[in-house]
Amino acid sequence: MKKLTIIPAAAIAALAMIAPLSASAEDSVIYGTMNIPYTDFYAAEMGDSAGEVDAVTSATKNKVLKNGEGEMFEGSYNNGEDTILGVTYPVAISQADLDALGEKNYGFTKLDAAPEAYKNVTVKDGKASFSAMQDAEPETAYLGVKLSTETPWGDYLIDLTDQPEGFDTKYRGALLKTADGKTYAMRHEQNIWRGEIAWSSGIKTEEPHGNKLDYKMYEGLMGSTVKEIVLITKKGYVTVNTDTYIPIKFASTLTVNNSVAGTGSTTFTAEGFPQDYQKKYAAADGFTVSDGKIDYTNAKPGSYKLTISDEGKKYADLSASFVLETDALPVQFKDGKLVAAEGFTEADAQNFISNLASYEIGEKKYSASGKGAVKLFKEDGTIDFDAKSRDAAVFADGANGNYTLIITATGYRNPLTAELKGTPAETTSSPAVTTTTSANNGGGNNNTKTNNSTSSNSTEAAKTGDAGVGIFAALASAAAAAAVLTNGKRRKF
Repeated sequence: MKKLTIIPAAAIAALAMIAPLSASAEDSVIYGTMNIPYTDFYAAEMGDSAGEVDAVTSATKNKVLKNGEGEMFEGSYNNGEDTILGVTYPVAISQADLDALGEKNYGFTKLDAAPEAYKNVTVKDGKASFSAMQDAEPETAYLGVKLSTETPWGDYLIDLTDQPEGFDTKYRGALLKTADGKTYAMRHEQNIWRGEIAWSSGIKTEEPHGNKLDYKMYEGLMGSTVKEIVLITKKGYVTVNTDTYIPIKFASTLTVNNSVAGTGSTTFTAEGFPQDYQKKYAAADGFTVSDGKIDYTNAKPGSYKLTISDEGKKYADLSASFVLETDALPVQFKDGKLVAAEGFTEADAQNFISNLASYEIGEKKYSASGKGAVKLFKEDGTIDFDAKSRDAAVFADGANGNYTLIITATGYRNPLTAELKGTPAETTSSPAVTTTTSANNGGGNNNTKTNNSTSSNSTEAAKTGDAGVGIFAALASAAAAAAVLTNGKRRKF
């Protein structure tokens, strides 16, 4: 059964007016698929807002070609190189009109049966026109709408939450309809990615892989309220009703200086804010923020975030991360495990683990969190000599090799260095551990976030842990967090 939502009687009456192409016995309707350029695909869907809808060109060409069943851009078609041109979608067309198109028939491929949803095609003077989608059973999905104004993939990102099992995220297209009567069309890769919808409205105009973001057609979304998100799937319309305001972004900078952990303060500068922006500051619990200064007490080492929001709710938030640092090294290897060092509490060690940044083994460096993170420790705290990175062994000689392991954590100037001397993890005696000397005693580094490349919201305040949880539980939690980041939806243009 395709649809689960009860459609109101008025909507049913309206749908009854939708009819396929009229056809005589001599001129029967044929169902098939066509490769429809974005502009033609969206023209009837957008009504008065219709205009040129650009193709999408990508520097990472291999992504463009992933349009087969089950792949990330299923239902799109491309030029075979680096550009997604539009949508492959079912159509209904008369034999006479199909004949009139001749070889320029949009790659028409006949279907054996009538599809659940399709576009009517009519031809006049050799030019094809495509109707809005014909769908006798449009669906309304009751999903959450989560808007982020801090994304590397543009100025805004919408994530549809609370999706039921089996929800189709291989959209053929998507429309954002606003309270002022305008409709905005979204395209694959630059706007539609694994169920997310992102776009630039002219502040951030380049994504991390160097691809330029089209923004002219989306400038009007800033300051508007989205009332409907219409997803076009292979089976028809799925509408998500919402009331999501798109806050205004602006060219500005927020710079926060790094400082020393414990009790103290740091400074920041915020420039380029509109005069009517009503600033409200927020940092971690126990932090006090006033214009240009952040005070804190007993703050653990790690990464924190300062956020400035508009109490008037007209403008978007702006945030920047900063690091509180220490020369202390609260962990050591003992009996083959990572444990709290002498003079430090279990909570101190847990905080180090919660801020793990990278591992170095020989000449190779591995990330300890985020995309591609390596899980180096088992849940009991011992080293996993079978650990892999992208299916390649991290420890080339397994448990019997000799390795120098260097572990770094955000906020800790000194890494933990250990010589692993070829004994299996389950029986490892204490390896030699050498703590490097601090080469950075300053606290003057800073992090600048410029709103023409809007700051990412992936940095969180440092996690301090609970001494009663246990250090190995902290290791498991850190690994789980890394797995979430690794398996989350990530874009590569």
